[in-house]
Amino acid sequence: MSRWRATGDCAYLASADDLKGAVIMAKKPATGAETTPATRVEQPIILIRGFGGLGVEDEKKIAYQGFNDGTVYPQKSGENYIYEGLILRFMKSRWIYNDATNIVGYYNSPVIRDEKSIPAELAGFKLDLFSGHKVVIDPATALSLVKSTTDVRKTLWVFRYYDLDDREDFKRYGNALVRLITFIQTLAEHKHQAVPKVNIIAHSMGGLIVREAVQRSYAKGEAPKHINKIVTLGTPHQGISFQVLKDWIGIGAAAELEQFNPDGQKDPKNPVGFNKFAEHFPPERVLTVVGTNYRTYGPAVASWLNRAFSVVGEFGPNYNRSDGLVKQAFAQLPGAPRTFVHKCHGGPDSLVTSREAFEVATRFFFGNIKVRLKLVTAKVKRGKDLFGKSEFFLGVSIKPRRVDFELFHQSAEAENCYGPFSNEDLSDKSKDGVSSNWTDGDNGERLIWEGWLDTGAITLTTDRPRDGATSGEVQKPGRSSTTS
Repeated sequence: MSRWRATGDCAYLASADDLKGAVIMAKKPATGAETTPATRVEQPIILIRGFGGLGVEDEKKIAYQGFNDGTVYPQKSGENYIYEGLILRFMKSRWIYNDATNIVGYYNSPVIRDEKSIPAELAGFKLDLFSGHKVVIDPATALSLVKSTTDVRKTLWVFRYYDLDDREDFKRYGNALVRLITFIQTLAEHKHQAVPKVNIIAHSMGGLIVREAVQRSYAKGEAPKHINKIVTLGTPHQGISFQVLKDWIGIGAAAELEQFNPDGQKDPKNPVGFNKFAEHFPPERVLTVVGTNYRTYGPAVASWLNRAFSVVGEFGPNYNRSDGLVKQAFAQLPGAPRTFVHKCHGGPDSLVTSREAFEVATRFFFGNIKVRLKLVTAKVKRGKDLFGKSEFFLGVSIKPRRVDFELFHQSAEAENCYGPFSNEDLSDKSKDGVSSNWTDGDNGERLIWEGWLDTGAITLTTDRPRDGATSGEVQKPGRSSTTS
């Protein structure tokens, strides 16, 4: 078996002695409805945590539910050595985010307030935001935000649904998320600021809550008016391959557990099934970040179960192909771009704590150049066996210049290379193979990766590029360009 792994900056041709005439192209997209416009303007960011281990009690005790946990990278140096976590990195970033987490209150019974109990300064806000639900806006904190000089577009919010002891189903979570978004937008309007959409980063079950809001809480067609882009980290969009036990993730409601059932997720009658998402929100505005390092996930039994309960295209129990809990295939949405990060589902060195997740998410939110990496031609010259039963695999890693972290990772260790292929030019499609097919499916293109890059740190002085601005194209193999 011959394996070939291409690594390198996306501005260069990834090459190896085993290939001849391989051409990998990265280029700016054509203008038109099929492209996703860049959104350089600041917009509020909502962070939603999912399950990471054996229950939620520990998560409830953490101030920022793990979004303030970072990672040490011993193999890096200088600025790349310590990553301080999503919260602090955002608040230290050039967008100067303000923390607004304490605005939401979580109670065991519905909070009832009348209009007289709401400060007069909040008269422009609907009473429904503050009363009648278990998850409500805190009037005192809301008043402090109204009086502050905070630019609402530069705020950061943590949606702590875990704080509810009496948890029932996803409908409550979805409706509460919509109320939070409504409050953010009303706050901006009240402060005579431009009313923004929001960006959302959701981990694991948090991504299913976002889909609940998009597919059911909002009326059909309304969600894109309020939500700009969504990044999901290890979300089981298509369920979890093995049976999820109540004690495994600390969930007590049958309706909540059903969200993780693969059969329920693909049921055409399910209004919040993953196949219906595109009817409510443009899938190209959702980035699914897929974890691949099952080996570092703490609860080892999950990795064993993922190997035992394999899905189509994995060669059975020979491969794990998960982040330790969620299968790579099930962490994706049809039509949505994806990127692979070699981190596990949860814990000290995971999708939540990794700098890779920050780098990928911010480029998706604020990047000004969209890159599509395709394999145009290739020929394997060496490594074939003598009996004509060779199998070839193609793996790629992508790093932007000046940032020593991968935006995309494929390797034999991650079990996510394209293949197996038997043809020397890699022209045969991967059917029931170890890895998924080319990113864009069956339209004939061999698209390896598509994603956003951000030249802001290089080109910005006092003004940012206009929304949708793009520049640069890789013209020839081995020549750098402005796309990195």
